[in-house]
Amino acid sequence: MTISYGALAGLIAAVAFLILVLFTIPMLRRTAKVLKETSSTIETTNESLKKMTEDMDSLMSQTNDLLDKTNDLMTDVNGKMKTLDPVVKAAADLGESVSELNDSSKKIAKRFSSNHFSHAGLVSSIAAAAFARRRRRKGEN
Repeated sequence: MTISYGALAGLIAAVAFLILVLFTIPMLRRTAKVLKETSSTIETTNESLKKMTEDMDSLMSQTNDLLDKTNDLMTDVNGKMKTLDPVVKAAADLGESVSELNDSSKKIAKRFSSNHFSHAGLVSSIAAAAFARRRRRKGEN
C-alpha cells in the first residue's frame, strides 16, 4: 500500500486540524463558562442597580423634605432676628451711654480730686461748711 504525497499531505492536514480542534475545545468551554459567569454577574449587577436606584429615589425624597424644613426654619430664624435687631441696637446704645456716663464720672472725679481738694482738704471743707452753717443758725436764734 503506497500512499501518494497528496494523500499524505491531506492526512497530515487532517491530523493537524484534529489537534487544533482538540486544543480549541477546552478553550471554547472555558470561554463559554466565563461568558455564563459574566452574564450572571451582569444580571446581579442590574438587580443591585435597580435596588440602589429605588433607595436613591427614597433618599432624595427625604433629602428634599429635609431641605424644605431647613428653609422654613431659616425663614423663621430670619424673622426672629429682624424682631431682635432693635433690641440689640437699643442694648448697644445703652452700653454706649453707660460708657459715656462712666467716662464723664471719671473726668469729674479726677478734676474734683486733683484740682480742688485732697482727701484731708475735702474733709476739712465739709467740716468748715458744717460749722459755718451751725454758727449761722446760732446767730439766728
